[in-house]
Amino acid sequence: MLAITNGKIITMAGRNFACGTVLIEAGKIIAIGENIDIPVGAEVIDVQGKLVMPGLIDAHCHLGILEEIYRIEGDDLNEITDPVTPHLRAIDAVNPEDEGFRDALRGGVTTVCTGPGSANVLGGENVVIKTYGRVIDRMVVRQPAGLKVALGENPKRIYGGNKKAPLTRMATAALLRETLTKAQNYLRKLKVERSADMPERDLRLEAVIKVLEHQMPLRVHAHRADDIITAVRIAEEFDVEICIEHCTEGHKIVEELAKRQIPALVGPLMSNRAKVELKDRTPATPGILARAGVPVAIITDHPVVPIEFLSLCAGLAVKAGMSEEDALKAITINPARILGVDDRVGSLEVGKDADLIVADGPILELKTRIELVLVEGQIIDLN
Repeated sequence: MLAITNGKIITMAGRNFACGTVLIEAGKIIAIGENIDIPVGAEVIDVQGKLVMPGLIDAHCHLGILEEIYRIEGDDLNEITDPVTPHLRAIDAVNPEDEGFRDALRGGVTTVCTGPGSANVLGGENVVIKTYGRVIDRMVVRQPAGLKVALGENPKRIYGGNKKAPLTRMATAALLRETLTKAQNYLRKLKVERSADMPERDLRLEAVIKVLEHQMPLRVHAHRADDIITAVRIAEEFDVEICIEHCTEGHKIVEELAKRQIPALVGPLMSNRAKVELKDRTPATPGILARAGVPVAIITDHPVVPIEFLSLCAGLAVKAGMSEEDALKAITINPARILGVDDRVGSLEVGKDADLIVADGPILELKTRIELVLVEGQIIDLN
């Protein structure tokens, strides 16, 4: 049993404690609050004057799939041999030895959603994992966590340059519709009771069926406002759930996202305008969306922005007008809810995983240092 005591606790669950204790056993939080009785024999860590809060969550990155040091050897981001590859699984490419995992822990990031890049119209399945471990299967929190879709410039650039569809935004949308329709037809055949009518297994369509049956959302890469609206149009046409990744021009259509409660995973906020569809990027976007009631997460898109700077990205959003409370939610409980893992992570509550960080000051400030990180109750060596 472990007790983290005398810290200023921010739970992200509606109640904070000026001087409280978090009691941990078997990797779970078993008690939290003030005046907690610490059992005899428990290991006690006194963090007087320090901030205690949930481990941070990056809802969109490429940790373990696009390694920083290696190029060809460690680049498993995009299968650019086919624009439609929904059957790919991120879990098959994640390398827990990627240096980025240590950086994540040093930055207080204990959970991430990682997955394929945005070259393909349908790129494959994402996975939610903890950032500590040696065997990826034991690090998984949710698998699969969503099906990657990309609209806008990227698929056009990758395939159009080779005179292969999609050359236009129309073709990108058409390929997505075509695949969803094929999956609908495949699902109808699977529901036929007569075994003679059963189709052969199709791994590509099996992945898409999970979206049609609301087992996971489409995670749509979209920067421009018109691409975001295309994603909304197709989602409503096929009655599927979506979240918008990057959402660079989301502030232009905030009412459309708010009335539909479509989650926005905004970022990276610390990058340049590397392509035309980023021309109107602004760190004010997450604040504008949050104030309108849109569920917002702030993301790094690691390694585009190094994952250890997730809290600094949230700080930049505050500088641009986002409230501190909304910014903290955007890197803790909001991404947990968007990813469907808030029963385990995102806040400090009894019964949840003991993923927490101890910092020497406010997490959104540049000078603040992470001094202690726990993942499922285990103290992580940050050296």
